[in-house]
Amino acid sequence: MTSTTDFDNVEITQQYSRINTRFELLGEELDNDNSSARLFERSRIKALADEREAVQKKTFTKWVNSILSRVSCRISDLYLDLRDGRMLIKLLELLSGEKLPKPTKGRMRIHCLENVDKALQFLKEQRVHLENMGSHDIVDGNHRLILGLIWTIILRFQVNGTQRESRTAKDALLLWCQMKTAGYPNVNITNFTTSWKDGMAFSALIHKHRPDLVDYSGLKRSNPTHNLQNAFNVAEQTLGVAKLLDPEDVFTENPDEKSIITYVVAFYHYFSKMKALAVEGKRVGKVLDHAIETEKMIDKYETLSSDLLTWIQQTIIILNNRKLANSLTGVQQQLQSFNSYRIVEKPPKFQEKGNLEVLLFTIQSRMRANNQRVYTPKEGALVADLNRAWEHLEWAEHERERVLRDELIRQEKLEQMARRFDRKASMRETWLLENQRLVAQDNFGYDLPAVEAAKKKHDAIETDIAAYEERIQGIVAISKELESERYHDTKRIDVRKDNILRLWDYLQELLKARRARLDKNLTLQRIFQEMLYIINWMDGMKVHDAYCTYYTWLLLQSNP
Repeated sequence: MTSTTDFDNVEITQQYSRINTRFELLGEELDNDNSSARLFERSRIKALADEREAVQKKTFTKWVNSILSRVSCRISDLYLDLRDGRMLIKLLELLSGEKLPKPTKGRMRIHCLENVDKALQFLKEQRVHLENMGSHDIVDGNHRLILGLIWTIILRFQVNGTQRESRTAKDALLLWCQMKTAGYPNVNITNFTTSWKDGMAFSALIHKHRPDLVDYSGLKRSNPTHNLQNAFNVAEQTLGVAKLLDPEDVFTENPDEKSIITYVVAFYHYFSKMKALAVEGKRVGKVLDHAIETEKMIDKYETLSSDLLTWIQQTIIILNNRKLANSLTGVQQQLQSFNSYRIVEKPPKFQEKGNLEVLLFTIQSRMRANNQRVYTPKEGALVADLNRAWEHLEWAEHERERVLRDELIRQEKLEQMARRFDRKASMRETWLLENQRLVAQDNFGYDLPAVEAAKKKHDAIETDIAAYEERIQGIVAISKELESERYHDTKRIDVRKDNILRLWDYLQELLKARRARLDKNLTLQRIFQEMLYIINWMDGMKVHDAYCTYYTWLLLQSNP
């Protein structure tokens, strides 16, 4: 099967063969017929061929210079400047991106033939068919074959890049032009000759890709020179596409197809590159957006991790605070606040810690996927640091709960003790008051037996009161224990304790005073008892004396 390039080379050869054959036939006819009409026709055909060759030479020269300009080189005459093969080798290197054999030094014919042969050999290796073309044709400056060589190179390295599916390169390029200019008024591209004469097709191509550069609606088909000049100037000055043609090269009766294809291919490659750059730009933009988003995620991680660590540190300080409320109600409130911290405040922070781990994993995964240096948080903000800080928080939390529970139990015991104190204090106060009223009564009686009975009763009262002192001391002991345990209502307890001690002392005073009164009363009753005895004795003595006197008198009376 013959390749597309082979067909193009055959076409080139056939075209030039047909031209030469036509010249020969015309020559024979003119030899047989010297009419003026035949002579004019021959001259006209030769003039058209010369004109087409001149246009191709100019176009191909500009195209070669547009490629060589990449390395700051140029040629002046296509036929002369390619003869030594140096520029030809450089041209092929730039187009293919490959390194060709180094040109042979020297300017002798043999050196030129060797260099051109290196270029032609490279083309053959690229499966470019060069029919009836040798290095001597180029060195000798054969116009037709040099133009054919350049056209072959253009086809291989420029036009063939437009090929789609099984279409030929030219058809593919034509289809691309038709697709890009579809819908534009006054544009109907069916070939690479007359379809481009009025400049509307060139303008439509530019407007399709860069509508800001061409006012297409303001163009008139009736002004082709302006249209062409404007399109070519915009392409050269703004797009950087070399001006391979001039308006007069296109606005002619039979524009040169190869020249127009060469120029259109330049547009195709520029716009394809622009599209590729746009795609690349989007990709780079996407990468940049991705990098910016990753950077924002890193900032977010650092901010959130710093905030979380700060919260953990502050919370640990609060949890380690052992300044507890010195009351059951206060401790209960602190425990309620602690439980609220556990239920309300802590869970979101725990979830935040988990989200930070996920966020860091996401950041590192994204950076690995983009072959970036994986982000590592600074010392203190690592996931391990967060976990370690969280463990310290858990420990402080556990200790806080233990201390609060212990203090709650202690406060409950103190409240129970205080209630027991109040209950016992009430009982002691009642007993002391009742005994004070009892001791304040002096119901001793009015005789010695009654007083002695009152004394026995008083002794019993003293015994009972003495035995009650232990209970009074029990109240004092409870008060001292509450004070030593820093009970919050110690002042009230002390006041009540002191009141009970005052009542106790007052009872002791009353008891002592009653004892004194009772002893005095008993002494008096005993004196009264002795006095009564003496009086009775004296009364008896008086009766005895009277009896004795009477008896004596009677004796005296009986014994005068």
